[in-house]
Amino acid sequence: PHGHLKRAIDDAALMRGSSDFGDLVCYRRFVDEIVSRMNARNSKRIDIERAELQELPVRRTSDYEEVTVRVTSSGGFTLRKVFYTVPSRLIGHRLRVRLFDDRLDIFIGGTLLVTLPRGRASPSGKHDQVVNYRHVIHSLRRKPMALLNLVYRDQLFPREAYRHTFDMLMERLPERQACRIMVDLLAMAHERACESELADQLDAALQARRLPDMAALRERFAPDPSRLPNVVVRLAPLNAYEALLGASLTGDAA
Repeated sequence: PHGHLKRAIDDAALMRGSSDFGDLVCYRRFVDEIVSRMNARNSKRIDIERAELQELPVRRTSDYEEVTVRVTSSGGFTLRKVFYTVPSRLIGHRLRVRLFDDRLDIFIGGTLLVTLPRGRASPSGKHDQVVNYRHVIHSLRRKPMALLNLVYRDQLFPREAYRHTFDMLMERLPERQACRIMVDLLAMAHERACESELADQLDAALQARRLPDMAALRERFAPDPSRLPNVVVRLAPLNAYEALLGASLTGDAA
């Protein structure tokens, strides 16, 4: 029923010279402009129909589909031929998923846990993955070699610098050592909240064709001692417990 709109979008893309857009917001703005032009040509007929329209519902209607999924031992779930990772603490849980056009809202009970971008399988039927390395890094630290044959490994790396670093590690080091270093780098990016800054350091190492210096990186991204709180723990004297127990025994005897 909307073939006319699809044809208009295709024609506008041809006139534009490219179907590539920087992000989803740019594409939506592009479509909005096309729809606005089409509506402008029919403004008189729209005004006639508008007078006959009923009031909108008091509450907004649901614009999502709700499904229930179970988190598998791999730390995620598959929905509509797309595998999504979630925090590993949710393994074995049943989750309620609100499936929107552009995102998934994940609930357990009535509590919103996380929002994930929606993935889509390719027209050929090939499965897709939406992976966040923060969700699986704890499992990888226990078994770093799992990185080697991970199905969604390419989607795991948050930036190109991490991907290229892993390629260099695999070229120059034994597989076990390469996987361990790469997992340590991902863990550092997560635990020290330095994903972007660490990527810059990895880019510099790649340009110099040298492996990352883990000791130097740990020192660079270590917590600043001046920002660490000075925690003073005052232990209660043991005789206070003895006095408390003595008072309790005296009360029982009475």
